[in-house]
Amino acid sequence: MSTSTFDPTPLTQPVDRAAVAAHRKELRAAGRLPSGGGVWAIVIVAAVFLFVGFFMVNVFIAVFGAFLRGSNDNPLAIGFVVVVAVFAIGVVSLIIRGFKGSHERIYRLDRFARANGLTWYAQASAPPLPGMIFSHGHSRKSSDILRGERPRFVEFANYRYTTGSGKNQTTHRWGYVAIRLATPLPHIVLDATGNNGLFGSNLPQAFDKDQRLSLEGDFDEHFALYCPQGYEQDALYLFTPDIMARFIDHAAQLDVEIVDDWLFLYAKRDLSTLDPNTWAWLFSAVGALLDKLAQWERWRDDRLTQTAAVPGATADSLPFAPPLGTLRPPPGVAAQGRRLKGGVSWPAIIIGGLFVLGVFAMQSGLLDAIFR
Repeated sequence: MSTSTFDPTPLTQPVDRAAVAAHRKELRAAGRLPSGGGVWAIVIVAAVFLFVGFFMVNVFIAVFGAFLRGSNDNPLAIGFVVVVAVFAIGVVSLIIRGFKGSHERIYRLDRFARANGLTWYAQASAPPLPGMIFSHGHSRKSSDILRGERPRFVEFANYRYTTGSGKNQTTHRWGYVAIRLATPLPHIVLDATGNNGLFGSNLPQAFDKDQRLSLEGDFDEHFALYCPQGYEQDALYLFTPDIMARFIDHAAQLDVEIVDDWLFLYAKRDLSTLDPNTWAWLFSAVGALLDKLAQWERWRDDRLTQTAAVPGATADSLPFAPPLGTLRPPPGVAAQGRRLKGGVSWPAIIIGGLFVLGVFAMQSGLLDAIFR
């Protein structure tokens, strides 16, 4: 990712159809397009042609037969054939236009990525990322991935996963930014208050309220911060007033998760889009955070000093070894700080209570008594 320039013009400037077609061939030859998309488009178009063609042939035979017999039983048949033909041409045109339009989107995103020091990837199944949204449901897939390596690894993408099955399945839609850190940090979640719904947090996971930490200033008006118990001072070291100000100014509509050696920004909508304003906002947010991450990466977990030791050293063989308490801890997080404790959300409690109440009412005949 380039931090010196931001060029959104490939997202909006006119494109040449021949260039889009050549770009598609280039990506297809390089194996960078998902397989099956073109095949399915051809199958759909062929199916429409066959169905409509079979229907029209049968109508034509019926009309022509009636004409030879001199019958006037169906005077609207010819007009009906014309209407069906126009409809069929319209449907096929929409399918072809949609297929071409989908690659125009790819063309624009790829050119935008190249113009801004990123690389575009079509998709990734079950991305092996430790963030909370990546551990739920099934059919997990990232798409429209834009990835950069400098000055550090950054990935922008859209993400889908599915819960339930059959008629009860639900597809969950997210956008995310993943930033790789140089050292693991405690598990910390910033639940943005500005994107919460009627029943509170929109995050897919609830956390034990005892892990909620209140910070100074107006930070609590924008985020609910959760950190592992015993890591409150560490969170205060990480979230200094200047860093809190940057999150408020640039990421107040995004949920944030720090887990292992990753920083994630989440939104319940697509972030990898053709909208220049969305990209300007995301680049601004990431740029504002990047120069503060070095401060975070100086953090060390003092709890790890309890296990730090000089290999092979004993009190007899190395009497001049320094006390363990003065050793600088290695990069890492002690076990108790690696993951927050889960909790139960209020919506789940309310829904569960209503379900239990409904079952009780049905079994006790209370509903019959009310509506009798």
